[in-house]
Amino acid sequence: MCTLTLAWRTFADGPVALAATRDEALDRPSEPPALRGGDVRYVAPRDAEAGGTWIGVSEGGLAVAVTNRWLDADREGDRSRGLLVRDCLTAASAEDAVRAVERELDERAYDGFNLVLADARAAFLLAYDGGLVVTRLDPGVHVVGNVGGVVNGAERFEIPERRRASGEERADSAGRIAAALAPEPGESGASWLDRASDALADHEYGACLHGDDFGTRSFTRIRTGDDPAVAYADGQPCETPAGPVSLPAGFALSRG
Repeated sequence: MCTLTLAWRTFADGPVALAATRDEALDRPSEPPALRGGDVRYVAPRDAEAGGTWIGVSEGGLAVAVTNRWLDADREGDRSRGLLVRDCLTAASAEDAVRAVERELDERAYDGFNLVLADARAAFLLAYDGGLVVTRLDPGVHVVGNVGGVVNGAERFEIPERRRASGEERADSAGRIAAALAPEPGESGASWLDRASDALADHEYGACLHGDDFGTRSFTRIRTGDDPAVAYADGQPCETPAGPVSLPAGFALSRG
């Protein structure tokens, strides 16, 4: 279970504002965000078990984030979804990343996922359950979780019967978060991210999870533009403040 909140082309101070929780087994090892990649550099945390990531942003301003997608039947994926995120972060654009995912899914199977891709020119939600549905996102606020989300101003939830009760809880959570994060007059992307961070940390909205073996492991926020910023909390956002992540000189997140 994860929750992604995205404001795309909504604020003057940056085309992409993204805040997200990561829910995972508490004993799964991970590494904090760092500069990674080769010819195309990106900043992302790392799943130390499978080697991929769940969220990141490239030097060209492409933000990528993934959630699990709950299905009625388990799928046997050939490869970790986090590696697919890592691959997308090396794409030249969101459009190119969509094409790369389509080619990859022609060759290999993955567990279900919801994948968000956004740069200055375009933004997409890719929903995969064995078949791929690509939705081009409109400017505005979008909220995505494990059973779908509020996308382009409409609720788009698909709740599997085997997880009906918890799926309805996740849908309710996403709907209430989307309503709370409607842009306010004169708001900046930075101030919206502050509100998004508060909502994801507030147990009233149900996105910050605590459990003995599984729960919210981390929180990440990303803003692209002329004054880009990345912040990361290695722990539940209700208890762990997000600290700034150092970006290298010339990390040009405002290309568009």
